[in-house]
Amino acid sequence: MIKTYVLDTNVLIQTPDAIYRFKENDLVIPLMVLEELDGLKKAEGEKGVNARASIRELERLRQTGDLLAGVQLKDGGRLRIESNCVNVELPEELPDSKMDNRILRVCKALRDNGENVVLVTKDIVLRVKAAIINIPAEDFESEQVVQGEHQYTGRITCYAPEDQFKEFSKKGMGRDSLYQVDEEGNAFSPQLYENQFVVIKADQSQKKTQLGRIEGDKVVPLKYKKVKPYGVEPRSAGQYFLQEALMMPSDKAPLVIVKGMAGTAKTFYSLAVGLEKTLNDTDGEYRRILISRPNAQFDDDIGFLPGDEQDKIAPLLRPILDNLEQLIDSDEEERYKNELELRGKVDEVFDRGIIQAEALNFIRGRSIVKTYLIIDEAQNTTPNQIKGIITRAGRGTKIVLLGDPFQIDKPFLDERTNGLSYAAEHMKGSKYCCQITMQADEGERSDLAMDAVERL
Repeated sequence: MIKTYVLDTNVLIQTPDAIYRFKENDLVIPLMVLEELDGLKKAEGEKGVNARASIRELERLRQTGDLLAGVQLKDGGRLRIESNCVNVELPEELPDSKMDNRILRVCKALRDNGENVVLVTKDIVLRVKAAIINIPAEDFESEQVVQGEHQYTGRITCYAPEDQFKEFSKKGMGRDSLYQVDEEGNAFSPQLYENQFVVIKADQSQKKTQLGRIEGDKVVPLKYKKVKPYGVEPRSAGQYFLQEALMMPSDKAPLVIVKGMAGTAKTFYSLAVGLEKTLNDTDGEYRRILISRPNAQFDDDIGFLPGDEQDKIAPLLRPILDNLEQLIDSDEEERYKNELELRGKVDEVFDRGIIQAEALNFIRGRSIVKTYLIIDEAQNTTPNQIKGIITRAGRGTKIVLLGDPFQIDKPFLDERTNGLSYAAEHMKGSKYCCQITMQADEGERSDLAMDAVERL
């Protein structure tokens, strides 16, 4: 049965081409949504960019026909602007002064006219309001990935025959040698993806393990297992996998996606490898480390903060600076005895241009060459933003996306719709991408911090 989907403004702000995601169904954009788009077209950052993109697409469709009567979309559906419904009554507790309630009025009018109406909005409160007047409402699911516990982790544990296990470090093994065992004790071949990391157990001596990575039809040993980037040594299987992904050259793995809760050394290890590659690598693989850290309010409000660009983004780089202090001065006993000297060492790295920081908005439209690009807290990006970041990669650039999908600070995003999860699911199996999800027991913070993570 054909449905009539009514779109809220926030759907178009997050995904400007959302109008092409509803197949052969009818699509309605209330006139007040156009008013909101018009009000947002001059906004800074992602909101303004996507508002303008949505307006341009509607203008293109206007040139093909009458938007009030409806125009045909390329997927077989129809789109129309709804400007009527002004006399439709809502319950007294839903006043007309609220823009959301005016959208509900359109939904009610269409339903009363016999149409199979569904409201599509990222706003949970609006979906609750819709339920009050018996209007079906949905989140925009086109960019949703599977729930967090079912998302791709980039790692798997498998068994291998004893003889092949013994020769693995020298020869590797065929990926078809790996197997898992179900609850009834039956062996089966698991689904494996390119660049997936593997903990390999010998089937006759299960306490022995080796670490490998899927490459084509083989499982290969970790190449950088014995490396200590900038003096940092891995302490867990997850950190060995993380080190391997980060150390792989940009022509081999130009994209690395690292997920995990706070304290699992995501940022620390990424910076360590970046410093190793820029300061200690004689081949000069990267010209610099470029860091961006999106924030729920920062991207919209940067223009109102005092100072130049570096002054504006400095408060958000404090977690980066904390990690740099530990890397630049590895002596825990002496590190903080002279705060001025330590600060001078950190400032020197920035003054020399080895590390640069940039607002996420300013990365858009650039082609970034021979750069080690870290996007910290990437779970606060939208799918559209993350797509823009990845497509900015020029020759010799490595992009490192870091974040925890369960710690979202941005409105209308969750663990299934944020840019980090979106990129992880869609880049799964790419020969150009390595992924790893760090586990809770691989944390590097204090015993108190990790205990609190588990308890609170």
